[in-house]
Amino acid sequence: MNKRIALVTVAIFALSLLVCAQDDPSKRPSPPAKAECKLASGKTATVNYSSPRAKGRKIFGGLVPFGKVWRTGANEATSLTTDTAFTVGGKDVPAGSYTLFTVPNADKWALVISKKTGEWGTDYPGEGEDLARVDMKVSKTAAPVENFTIAFDSKGTSCTMNIDWESTRASVDFSEKK
Repeated sequence: MNKRIALVTVAIFALSLLVCAQDDPSKRPSPPAKAECKLASGKTATVNYSSPRAKGRKIFGGLVPFGKVWRTGANEATSLTTDTAFTVGGKDVPAGSYTLFTVPNADKWALVISKKTGEWGTDYPGEGEDLARVDMKVSKTAAPVENFTIAFDSKGTSCTMNIDWESTRASVDFSEKK
């Protein structure tokens, strides 16, 4: 009887470890990533996202259809948190937390800044929750990009947010609002 209890206990413990390992975000096929715009004033904008891999797939115009709202990453929705007011692509964004979506097209993209937060990746809440939609510049990357990446290039009182994947870069400027 004691052997059975010990065996069941070990089995439950092993199963618990397996479940915990699967819930570890760093072990996901699209691991978590972070990008920060750090201004000279010390203020920041932080984007938390999950980074899927291309794996030889046609991404834009394929896996990610043109002209439709995209979650901009994988897993949980991509979030933007700022500790100061910014102007993003010419639109005012107060300090706070937001969800980012994009609408990719072959020649231009739109960045959607949603006031609603906490969505699971694909749950776009609709235009009624949009704080802003701003145009993004689109260009080709110098080389193919396997890992979906969001990064900021800092320039004193502003940053350029770059979204790179496959052979596409979409960019938009963030400036500290005075």
